[in-house]
Amino acid sequence: MNFARDVVDHAPPDRLALVELAHDGRRREWSFGEVADRSARLAGALTQTGHVGRGDVVMTLIGNRPEWVLTMVACFRIGAVALPCNEQLRARDLAVRIEAARPSLIVADERNLAELSAVKPTCPVITVPDETLSTAADPAPAVELEPDDPCLITFTSGTTGEPTGVVHGQRYLPGQRLQAEHWLDARPGDLVWCTAATGWSKSARNAFIAPWLRGAAALLHDARFDPAERLEILHAERVNVLCMAPTEYRVIAKRVEITPVPELRSLVAAGEALNPEVIRAFRETTGLEIRDGYGQTETGQLTGNPLGEPVRPGSMGRPLPGVDLTVEDGELVLADPRTDPTFFVGYLDGAPAPAGRPWRTGDRVRSDDDGYLYFEGRTDDVIISAGYRIGPFEVESALVSHAAVAEAAVIAAPDEERGAVVRAVVVLRDGFDPGQSLASELQEHVKTQTAPYKYPRIVEFADELPKTASGKIQRASLRREWTKRDP
Repeated sequence: MNFARDVVDHAPPDRLALVELAHDGRRREWSFGEVADRSARLAGALTQTGHVGRGDVVMTLIGNRPEWVLTMVACFRIGAVALPCNEQLRARDLAVRIEAARPSLIVADERNLAELSAVKPTCPVITVPDETLSTAADPAPAVELEPDDPCLITFTSGTTGEPTGVVHGQRYLPGQRLQAEHWLDARPGDLVWCTAATGWSKSARNAFIAPWLRGAAALLHDARFDPAERLEILHAERVNVLCMAPTEYRVIAKRVEITPVPELRSLVAAGEALNPEVIRAFRETTGLEIRDGYGQTETGQLTGNPLGEPVRPGSMGRPLPGVDLTVEDGELVLADPRTDPTFFVGYLDGAPAPAGRPWRTGDRVRSDDDGYLYFEGRTDDVIISAGYRIGPFEVESALVSHAAVAEAAVIAAPDEERGAVVRAVVVLRDGFDPGQSLASELQEHVKTQTAPYKYPRIVEFADELPKTASGKIQRASLRREWTKRDP
């Protein structure tokens, strides 16, 4: 198999592949013929560097631009392993990923070079835009690949350590056809807009891979989220399928007047539980139901509210056809990972995916009589805020690097728009006084140390933190204590 050959090269060359809305306001349409030629030449340029071949890691630090898509497809073509990174990552975040993945080459947007240079990567760095990358070289041939050959690395947050690299095999790419058909609902001739930023699991599978498998085109908008602008683009570009984070739906429903979009046919969300009132607001104004779904970085999409059936508010739907999901002691379990076409092949540290045994998701759910699943919370301490998974350790590490902080613990606090936000409980060093000024200083400090979306929107001060006999922070005790204090 080879996604670049089987999907991109074999598409009608004049079929629309991408609609580009650039940061500077430019608009351009890309055909599959253009994407095939440019990505094949970029693949040739990568191999000619002498640093990239089959199995080598290519890290990208590019926004929602065609250059990102072209680089990903070029990697798929020659069997290199793509490691897309989010532009919000800071030097420390990038250093963690570079140390773990050991990329042979980095392709970065020029606007991200300052942050990347602070890491001082030892591998070559190619800057985009650079026309010579994809026009000067001869096209590279597509290599034959096995289903378990690595193709993609995505990092996911954990509770007790640094982010973990998840490795997906080549089968992950064609495996997206299941959710593309039964949840995303992309169809030939559609324009699909997945608004997730590059570097996230949902972006890797729905920004262009899933739409292309179904003969649809993908919209790339290189800009920050603006609720009014988003509605304008839906109208102007006549988008058919919209995939957004629940937080984005919530903010739009709260801040702008929603108007019907005649061409819009499918609305989907994933990443966190979606509020029933938001579903109702979109139904009343657009006539469409937002169909929630669920997946993990390791598994890809597992559930979704089915097509053609009324949405059950608050539910993340039922298992996708053929996926063997069960609920055991309140935890969602993938009973047979072989039934999941996008299940990962292992972790970057060498730990393999579980073979022949169930995969425990770590998420607590309940099921109704018809098999619809409802998310109730994490069995671990990962914070899901606006669809982002945030590991407490990452934020705590950033906090304790400040001179004023002796100890810090991070927990979730409920939030009307984001579902949850990061709450930091901080113990200060001698000589520092708590107050709003210091809280703001700590928030800004975290933004410089790690991706800004991780910063604590709430900073509390305490004399000490609850701990186990072995010295581990008892976040459950903190959650109970601060929940009592919330209004």
